[in-house]
Amino acid sequence: MSMSRRRFVTSLPALASAPFIVTSRTGHAQATEEITYLLPAPAAQVAFAPWMLAQHKGYYAAEGLKINFQPGRGGVDAAKQVGAGNAPMCGAFGDTPIIVRAQGVPVKSVAVLGGRSMTIVAVHADSTIRSPKDLKGKTITAMSYADSGYFALLAMLAGAGLNKGDVDAQAAGPAGVWQLFASRKADAMTAVPEWIAEARGAGAKLHLMPAFDYTKSMAQAILASDEVIKKRPELVRKVVRATLRGMRDIITDPKAATRDYLAAVPAHKGREAFVEETFGLYNTLVYPGQTVLGQMDPQRLSDLQKFYVSQNIVPKESPLTDLYTNEFV
Repeated sequence: MSMSRRRFVTSLPALASAPFIVTSRTGHAQATEEITYLLPAPAAQVAFAPWMLAQHKGYYAAEGLKINFQPGRGGVDAAKQVGAGNAPMCGAFGDTPIIVRAQGVPVKSVAVLGGRSMTIVAVHADSTIRSPKDLKGKTITAMSYADSGYFALLAMLAGAGLNKGDVDAQAAGPAGVWQLFASRKADAMTAVPEWIAEARGAGAKLHLMPAFDYTKSMAQAILASDEVIKKRPELVRKVVRATLRGMRDIITDPKAATRDYLAAVPAHKGREAFVEETFGLYNTLVYPGQTVLGQMDPQRLSDLQKFYVSQNIVPKESPLTDLYTNEFV
């Protein structure tokens, strides 16, 4: 689904605007550039903690930036909006450019937040489902059909010889995806770590199938358009650098990061145990595996793209250099 450019305060011609003044650490006034950054879902999702921490702790401000976060309709849609020039950058998955480049959308991953996969398929612990092939005929919730996690689910199914017609996949939104599952109205959910913590908090006992164990599916990523990368490389570098600082805070001291995150996102006030559990899941299931924080593994990306093409998830391969760059990490 497309969204009108009128919904966004920043488009490519306006990227150079700098309406705010802040004081640098040296005491000198410096202009602060205001930009729009599209998130795949509402900002209160714990998945976006690196961005929220970077905002709250002044990491973006230190780079001379003020970020206006706007929710999109999943990572694929957010990438399309960036490719259309409705915003300079967005969040999605590291493999999202494979999907949208095949549709002519000119975006690249400029940083990947973790060496494993963001997607985990969760099933009820007392069910007979223990692998993707057991999902045949089952009801599975996903955030949306335009979300990158849904495509990771399709890849898991394809690896088991199944396709989307073999399951009842339901687009349930960021709350419904785990609520329907926890109330046993669905057999499985295509989850991110926080939805696992939410379902557990609602009393569900889970068996987890990380996508990383079955496909080359990736973690969250920062995406930028070709035009912004070419014309505004320093803007991209600033956003990447500040966001990775937020991610590093979660990795190095999740307890302190939890306190800072609760101050940054009042919607989670009183949920310290939930946030800390979620950060623990990110630190064990998503973030490990990178020798350089934020770096894309081109061989993994190549293997994943070949798999997507072989399973007709995308019609053709794109040159790897069209899908990512590591120059900003």
